[in-house]
Amino acid sequence: MPKEPAVSGDQLLAFETDCHLFKGCGFPAPSTWSFIFEPLFTVGSVEVNKPMLLAVIGSIAILGFLWAGFAKPKVVPGKLQMVAEALYDFVHRGILREVIGKKGEAFAPLLVSLFFFVWMLNLWAIIPVAQFPVSSVIAYPIALAGIVWVTYMTVTFKNHGLVGGIRNLCVPSGLPKPIYVVLTPLEFISNVLVRPFTLAVRLFANMFAGHILILIFTTATWYMLGTFLGTVYAGASFLMTLVLTVFEMFIQALQAYVFTVLTATYLSQALEEAH
Repeated sequence: MPKEPAVSGDQLLAFETDCHLFKGCGFPAPSTWSFIFEPLFTVGSVEVNKPMLLAVIGSIAILGFLWAGFAKPKVVPGKLQMVAEALYDFVHRGILREVIGKKGEAFAPLLVSLFFFVWMLNLWAIIPVAQFPVSSVIAYPIALAGIVWVTYMTVTFKNHGLVGGIRNLCVPSGLPKPIYVVLTPLEFISNVLVRPFTLAVRLFANMFAGHILILIFTTATWYMLGTFLGTVYAGASFLMTLVLTVFEMFIQALQAYVFTVLTATYLSQALEEAH
């Protein structure tokens, strides 16, 4: 079967004919072509496209950074070690200790890895040449949410057993018994089904929307060139692109933080003592 092109025919026509606002051409709005990429190369039977390559490079970059920062720690840390320690402490003390407490120490590697990886996937949106947030492809948030969900379920049933795990997930203690007829199904839907869904969609939707906004104003900057008035409009659009890029930097870090905090919250519930 023929593969869908990374750029639509209308998009190619608009760019190749130097189409601008005052030439009567339609605006080449971002569409599926902004998120569908042709394979760059093939490894065995796996076709590697741009988001996949960025995810791999991001993983290597994170490992390299942490290795360089902690491979040979010094009593008086250098600049790289100081940055690595500050970021690690931000997750360890600011998230793990605050949300779970000392009993969650075993999950420090998971939470630190999730924070750095999600942040890196988001950061690609503002890195020159790459300029694409990998987490705007929903498969990646789904995979990460799946890891969190499996860990959450495993810790819950390992810590409480089968019956205790079900009670932990679906039966809050200390309420009048008739309420459980309605509350138990709602708790099951919320804790078992909705949590992984919202965890994935929240990350995906924020990165998808941010990328679309930046694309719209970036394309509009080019599209409105051609006349003096159009250039004035293009300048305003370019300024808006810069403002959105700075705002997106904040959102990228915030979404990594939110994803990690929610993961820690779920694990904290899984570790709660039965009442």
